[in-house]
Amino acid sequence: MLAPEHRLVEKLIAGTPTEQAVRQFVERIRNMSEVSRTSTETEKEGMFTGAYAVNPFTGAQVPIWVANYVLVEYGTGAVMGVPAHDERDWQFSTKYGLAKKVVIQPADKQLQLDQMSGAYDGPGVMVDSGDFTGLTNEQGKLKIAEWLEAQKIGKRRVNYRLRDWLVSRQRYWGAPIPMIYCEQCGIVPVPHKDLPVKLPENVDFTSGSVSPLAQVEEFVNCSCPKCGGKARRETDTMDTFIDSSWYYLRYTSPQSLTEAFDAAKANYWMPVDQYIGGIEHAILHLLYSRFFTKVLKDAGLVNVNEPFKNLLTQGMVIKDGAKMSKSKGNVVSPEEIVGKYGADTARLFILFAAPPERDLEWNDQGVEGAFRFLNRLWRIVDHFAPFMGDRTETINQDELSKSERELRRALHASIKKVTEDLGDRFNFNTAISAIMELVNAMYAFKEQQQQINAGLAHEVISSLLRLLAPFAPHMAEELWHETIGDNSVHKQQWPIFDAEAIKVAEVEIVLQINGKVRDKLLIPVGIDAAELEKKALEQDKVKALIEDKQIVKVICVPQKLVNIVVK
Repeated sequence: MLAPEHRLVEKLIAGTPTEQAVRQFVERIRNMSEVSRTSTETEKEGMFTGAYAVNPFTGAQVPIWVANYVLVEYGTGAVMGVPAHDERDWQFSTKYGLAKKVVIQPADKQLQLDQMSGAYDGPGVMVDSGDFTGLTNEQGKLKIAEWLEAQKIGKRRVNYRLRDWLVSRQRYWGAPIPMIYCEQCGIVPVPHKDLPVKLPENVDFTSGSVSPLAQVEEFVNCSCPKCGGKARRETDTMDTFIDSSWYYLRYTSPQSLTEAFDAAKANYWMPVDQYIGGIEHAILHLLYSRFFTKVLKDAGLVNVNEPFKNLLTQGMVIKDGAKMSKSKGNVVSPEEIVGKYGADTARLFILFAAPPERDLEWNDQGVEGAFRFLNRLWRIVDHFAPFMGDRTETINQDELSKSERELRRALHASIKKVTEDLGDRFNFNTAISAIMELVNAMYAFKEQQQQINAGLAHEVISSLLRLLAPFAPHMAEELWHETIGDNSVHKQQWPIFDAEAIKVAEVEIVLQINGKVRDKLLIPVGIDAAELEKKALEQDKVKALIEDKQIVKVICVPQKLVNIVVK
């Protein structure tokens, strides 16, 4: 695909049936702003030039289109569309009926085009890619670039793009521009002693297109700092990207009244360990914040060269196949969800529905499911609460029943899983899944045994509520006060898993006769094949089934199965 302004467009369409239509399309797109063309809200448009390019890897002909979202300033102004792995290309190819092809398969599922509702842009292994099949997508990038350079038909280049942005806005919010206009002295900066300029509070926002500040006479009218004559203040404010480019530095010393930030404190705290934001910030906010940081370093005000150590780009919320937005009219009101189900349900559903870096498909049934789970959790905590003992009670594993040991194993396995998923992984959905497994284990225990060790009951409830707190903070707090009673759940130490408790004492194996499952057997973990065979042949059910039959052989797979072959 080519940018409408690309120098090859005129050459490709000259003398062709599409010449006039493409030229009109190019003229229309040229009149659009770059912001509009790259916005996720703008419909993807294009026209076929009638020409084809040859794919150097396959020799296949590729149709050349002109597309509104391809920019001539970005790279070479010509890109290869990959519809199955780029959301904009997916929308474009869907609109114009262009072919899609899966060339990257993720590790956790098998992509099928007829089952995909959007592009997959995550990591994976390359497929249907000739000599590059089997490589990870990151390895593939390097190998493909190496091949192009070896063939002398391409070369690698790093592109940086920091586009101009309008600094001033005719509005109230945003930082005031500290300039004064004097008829005698011209434009005069506000003296340092008079900074910061503060926005007035008695502002009328109902006057239409005129800047709200321009109508506040006591703000606008002032004296010139140079000659003392009549002057007026600048009534535009700076765009909010100015503030978002350095706010993280202000957070290191927010109470300072004499400077933007305390350099010593900024140098202590910076850089930011983890930045989480939408992909739409990658071009503007993240580049501007890097630019500001580097300028401040060159000025000797900070000693860091980069503002952020790690970046996690969160996905979008999708509803009815499109990004949720007011302009599309597909927004779900959070007030309605909170009013009907509570804030914890909305929060739990959003965190559980998809990994943070993937798009989230809004699903009303999923919200209902999250609500049912929280109610189920509340009921099982109520069931266990009367059995609770003191938190200082020592739990003696040898005094626990088999069901109690299994419940404690499930508890500490969940603590381990949630702790790891909340660490560097940000796998909130699988962390919540681990909590659900723990709740299931509690219900399974309830079915098997009515009484529970007092110390274990306290450990299970207090740990469950601390695990729940990041995901459903209000319910966790309420249940904490009902059961534990002291302080706040959000001020407690995070639970630590017991590695010994996670070790399984017994394992269930399958007993087969001639490959057919006949029974199941609980055996100690670590038992060898000979002992396993002996225990299997001692079972009454097995004895009855193989009576008067000749044992050909016994196949033992430790901790999994025993297959007795008879004739």
